[in-house]
Amino acid sequence: MEERQTIVVALGGNALQKQGEASSKAQQKVARETVRQILPLIQAGHKVSIVHGNGPQVGNIVLHEEAINTPDVPSLPLDDCGSMSQGLIGFWLQQAFHDAFRQEGMNNKAVSVITQTIVDQNDPAFSNPTKPIGPFYSEEEARKVSEERGYVVKEDAGRGWRRVVPSPKPQEIVEAPVIKTLVDAGVTVISTGGGGIPVLQAEDGSLSGTEAVIDKDFGAALLANMLNADTLLIVTSVDAAKVNFNQPNETSLGEVSMEELQGYIDAGQFAAGSMLPKTQAALKFLAGGANRTAIITSLEKTAEAINGNAGTRIKS
Repeated sequence: MEERQTIVVALGGNALQKQGEASSKAQQKVARETVRQILPLIQAGHKVSIVHGNGPQVGNIVLHEEAINTPDVPSLPLDDCGSMSQGLIGFWLQQAFHDAFRQEGMNNKAVSVITQTIVDQNDPAFSNPTKPIGPFYSEEEARKVSEERGYVVKEDAGRGWRRVVPSPKPQEIVEAPVIKTLVDAGVTVISTGGGGIPVLQAEDGSLSGTEAVIDKDFGAALLANMLNADTLLIVTSVDAAKVNFNQPNETSLGEVSMEELQGYIDAGQFAAGSMLPKTQAALKFLAGGANRTAIITSLEKTAEAINGNAGTRIKS
């Protein structure tokens, strides 16, 4: 294995929830399987920081909140729901790491950090919300909830109407200095869940939550930059980024340059809802410093990819 590194691991949704298995127990089981795949990196002496997605979990929390929404028990805002999902998933992962460390006779520790991410109130995303969240409505229900609660609603692919929220780009991770101190000390830190809780910063420096969602991969890239990490490891459902996806001439990308990857992005090779943000986040991280590596691969290939034997690898 390569020399010891600081690695930020960005876990996709498949690392926490399998299709059709949404119960807490089922997700905790998947979390434990995920931790077992990451453990070899820590055993090799790498300093590891975990970022995770939260789409299915925060979606379920929002559905629960909407189901009980009454004047006496009003539903919580989206930023509160995001913080709840960070605590929930952080609990699953840090417990899984705790048990794995004990079973392997390791003296390591893991901790989760509730993480706030500053976004720009002038980000264009706030004037064009696009991310659907919460329950489906009929058109009549959607118009009513829009009037009563100020939601922006849009028709969702013929399935009904839903609330849509902004997805601004992350600017700064408030807790990054604390996370760095812990990671430098050898603690496995779980943070920046769902890209972080979106917050706005006032002129006096005070923070306030805002109802939005942040792309997890962009959040991971920002954290990796703020930690001055050596490697950003983006874990997804496929072994590598692919060009001509699902076509007869489909090709997996191995070692590629930043320029080559940007060329594929410009050519429209990656889908906006899946591989595109991962490739863009990889380039964002690599642009932040020299001698860095970004890797895109599956959970099962993480150790091989760090060794240079799997996945799509891009270096600065």
